[in-house]
Amino acid sequence: MAAALVTPLALNGAVKMANSAITSQAYLEGSRVKETKALIAELCRHFYNLGWVSGTGGSITIKVHDDSVPKPQQLIVMSPSGVQKERMVEEDMYLLSPEGSILSAPLAKPYPHKPPKCSDCGPLFLKAYDMRNAGAVIHSHGMESCLVTMINPFSKEFRITHMEMIKGIQGHGYYDELVVPIIENTAHERELTDSLAEAIKAYPKTTAVLVRNHGIYVWGDNWISAKTQAECYHYLFDAAIKLHQLGLDWSTPSHGPIHSVNGALGNVRSANTPAKARKVASDNGIEPLRRCIVLDIEGTTTPISFVTDVLFPYARESVGKHLDATYDTEETKDDIKLLRAQVQEDLEKGIVGAVPIPDDDAGKQEVIAALVANVEAMIKADRKITALKQLQGHVWRTGFDNNELEAIVFDDVPEALERWHALGIKVYIYSSGSRLAQRLLFGNTNYGDLRKYLCGYFDTTVGNKRETKSYLEITESVGVDKPSEILFVTDVYQEATAAKAAGLNVIISIRPGNGPLPENHGFRTVKSFSEI
Repeated sequence: MAAALVTPLALNGAVKMANSAITSQAYLEGSRVKETKALIAELCRHFYNLGWVSGTGGSITIKVHDDSVPKPQQLIVMSPSGVQKERMVEEDMYLLSPEGSILSAPLAKPYPHKPPKCSDCGPLFLKAYDMRNAGAVIHSHGMESCLVTMINPFSKEFRITHMEMIKGIQGHGYYDELVVPIIENTAHERELTDSLAEAIKAYPKTTAVLVRNHGIYVWGDNWISAKTQAECYHYLFDAAIKLHQLGLDWSTPSHGPIHSVNGALGNVRSANTPAKARKVASDNGIEPLRRCIVLDIEGTTTPISFVTDVLFPYARESVGKHLDATYDTEETKDDIKLLRAQVQEDLEKGIVGAVPIPDDDAGKQEVIAALVANVEAMIKADRKITALKQLQGHVWRTGFDNNELEAIVFDDVPEALERWHALGIKVYIYSSGSRLAQRLLFGNTNYGDLRKYLCGYFDTTVGNKRETKSYLEITESVGVDKPSEILFVTDVYQEATAAKAAGLNVIISIRPGNGPLPENHGFRTVKSFSEI
């Protein structure tokens, strides 16, 4: 049977019907709405016992889940403001339309209860719903979320890495650096709306925003996701506070002692010192340490020959077997989707080596044959594209897991990483290889696992390595006050030029097998990291 054609007019009609259905009195008083109200009351009692909503502070909102209603059109249940959160019942909740207008409100209670009032957090909750398509938002006044913003009153971000509970935050793993923006508090909750929206826009990966001296907003796809992440955030804040009390740096992989620059100022922290303090230090003859180093891989930390003679051939020879073995997995389906889109673009541009990929109806082997042909052409041309790099990372993972691959780094690299780490300098990797491939490489080297010295990884998802905007994006991500606080080390002149244009300090790596540089290129060069 042929599929029915859905016109825009019909779609609009369906949405109007859905909106009409969910605002009917029967729906407003139905089981889905009641269950959501009861859930918020239960969660508030739980959060009260955790210290997140004491003194009538904090709030929760959850969308009324209904598979027949798209999330943006789902109704919103929100807790009231200024009430004892641990004593709330479902009749105390507000029910709002998707746009935020009140559909039903609780009845007033006798003295000493205050007249009912919808949460002061309402405008902020609606921003998270609108900008992140969230299914639930939690606002906590937990002590940890307040104190962690006060440790460094100049900081605009909270950063932590190499903690197991980071894995509970959407889109993050143990080796990733978790970054949470911090906005300044205001006298009234609603006045935070614009700054919260700006933070959400500026940090597309974040699922939370801290409010200094106040608390935190956390959102998720549903109430379980929001609750899980809120618990993980509070754990991480508590860990950071306790590490700080012990004189340990929570923002570095090893969480070692906080390093200081001793001089006229006494103890000035190198990694977390605000800009004003660093200027005073400089004026007193103290040279503050460089805050970040960003390293290229191929030709910088690792011989080009390892990539061209080991990794690329392994991927080329193994890709067909990998696709065949994992064809029906979600991961490989996503890889194939990316490759299809890239190949279609290549065909439209007339890229040499691009061949059409048949539809799934043609059969698994026909699709794999076309994918392999395109991948081989991409590898041969050494293309720096996300579709190829993502698949290569998955193929290499199998090789490292099976001990068929061992990464090579230059002999001076481990010692330099350890030295920089001891000085409190954060080190990141920026490579055209996927973040997964980068973690695999540094986790399986001829010198063992070096990931403990690395704070994070960047790949082509932040942009092409020969474009200045990519380095501006990195500058925004690593938490420096100005680009000149970052040193970028690469073997490629065009990358060095792009990074310099973004304001970074740049050194070009001279290693065996690297390509020639233009005469009078104007960059400092090193043959070993021991020179840095």
